[in-house]
Amino acid sequence: MNLFVEGFAWILDPANWSGPGSIPERLGQHLAVSATVLLIAMVIALPVGALIGHTGRGREAAVMVSGGLRALPTLGVLTLFGLWIGIGLTAPILALVILAIPPLLAGAYAGFESVDRRTVDAARAMGMRELQIVGGVELPLGLPILVGGIRSASVQIIATATLAAYLADEGLGRYIFQGLKTRDYAEMLGGSILVIALALVVDGCFALVQRIVVPAGVRATRTRELRSRPARSRAATG
Repeated sequence: MNLFVEGFAWILDPANWSGPGSIPERLGQHLAVSATVLLIAMVIALPVGALIGHTGRGREAAVMVSGGLRALPTLGVLTLFGLWIGIGLTAPILALVILAIPPLLAGAYAGFESVDRRTVDAARAMGMRELQIVGGVELPLGLPILVGGIRSASVQIIATATLAAYLADEGLGRYIFQGLKTRDYAEMLGGSILVIALALVVDGCFALVQRIVVPAGVRATRTRELRSRPARSRAATG
């Protein structure tokens, strides 16, 4: 229990909030690395997932690839890239992109597949082209699930981006590695608490976005369905 007190005391120490290597600086580095990784992974995974979800082709291959990438140990991949590329941020970014692709890919094709095929057929019957169906029908209806994939990937990236300090002096992971090396457990625990807090904040923000992007028509339909459900009798309730 004293260690947690010391960890929070380290976070609240004004000396750790100014100067080189301060908490705001490390926090900005951590967010920059995480955002870069997320953007690169989104550019790779989301179009592929959307194509799979729209056409229904290649789903088995996507599941196999996603499962294979999930099984890779991030620290091992990071070490291999570090030996190949060298010290710096390139190796951690590549390793984290591999980590982020599976949830993004799964969220994309699951979101597009969740759209009722009768709705898609009706859009085609109205004369909409395939790109119009993707952008005007499937994407808005499947966006909550797609955002859920981005949410899962972002939390995983933030939690694992601490490994960036393994090859580069960047991010909140520096406090963990430095505290472990010098046996400064207050610094190590303080860095861990900051990473956990950041992951929870980002997860909460994406959870809010996930609720906001639900189309108004879908939200209204759900409300009407809930209101139209018959009330259970007292006998059944008892």
